[in-house]
Amino acid sequence: MWKYIGTKECNDFLLSLKLFNCKDMKKYIKILYCISNKVENNYKIYKIKKKNGKYRTIYEPKPLLKHIQKQILINILNNKSISKHAKAYHKGISLKDNAIPHVNKAIILKLDIKNFFENISFLDIYDSSFSIEYFPKSVGMLLTHLCTYDEHLTQGSPTSAYISNLVMKDFDDILGAWCEERKISYTRYSDDMTFSGDFNPSEIIKKVKKMLNKLGLQLNKDKIHVVNKSSNQSVTGIVVNEKLQASSKYRKKIRQEVYYIKKYGLKSHLDNSKCKLDTSLYLKSLYGRILYVLQINNNDLEFKKYKQYILNLFRWNKC
Repeated sequence: MWKYIGTKECNDFLLSLKLFNCKDMKKYIKILYCISNKVENNYKIYKIKKKNGKYRTIYEPKPLLKHIQKQILINILNNKSISKHAKAYHKGISLKDNAIPHVNKAIILKLDIKNFFENISFLDIYDSSFSIEYFPKSVGMLLTHLCTYDEHLTQGSPTSAYISNLVMKDFDDILGAWCEERKISYTRYSDDMTFSGDFNPSEIIKKVKKMLNKLGLQLNKDKIHVVNKSSNQSVTGIVVNEKLQASSKYRKKIRQEVYYIKKYGLKSHLDNSKCKLDTSLYLKSLYGRILYVLQINNNDLEFKKYKQYILNLFRWNKC
């Protein structure tokens, strides 16, 4: 389709994408190529400490590149279909949707893909998202450059998450079909894969390793977890042993806070807990956490009462 397209037609095509506001066509094209040719200069890089003490590197695109990436996400990527087994990074899907398939199962196997974004290559991104099937080659290559850092995906870019789902689409579909034949539920939430049912975990691990190797990806050997029914089974933070439920620790903390507010009063509770938030922000935070519990299990009568109680506190304190 794009075999005989020329430079002018490619530039016209880029202009039609409206990646940022610029009425001067020459300036628009020049800016896009300037950014893509030195894309590493258009990121702010910093590290965030993880719970295990290690650090996660975040690549935050500078304002113009971030705007361009958002337009690529909205106008191009969101129009592409992903696997039904991918449960992250698209509208209408939540953590709850990732947990539902794994409720009340004999065994849960949780696997993690090592250095997921960093090992998704430039060619993987081009082939899955911007190939010549949909774009002139020069346009596709430019768009790929605009969505990468050092020729790989980054944590922090608006486009990275959805691109990862496109790269993994065939993997998810093939593995999902293999699991369905064996009555095993499979979902993937970014780099976290979850399997549930009655099965031999080593068989799945072997299958996944082989499939990931073909993509140049690896399992994280330190994050292989098999959880039996007799233990606390959670999927992306949601307990799934018998029904969907926020963790007991999470609910206990909220229950404790509501108890102290009722017993000592809101102001005394905030003073005693050395909370740095003002009354309004604290109540909004607590209310949000209660809504999260109810989002997972909207039949929780206890937390429905807490919800109404906090709403009344808002009125009394005129928050």
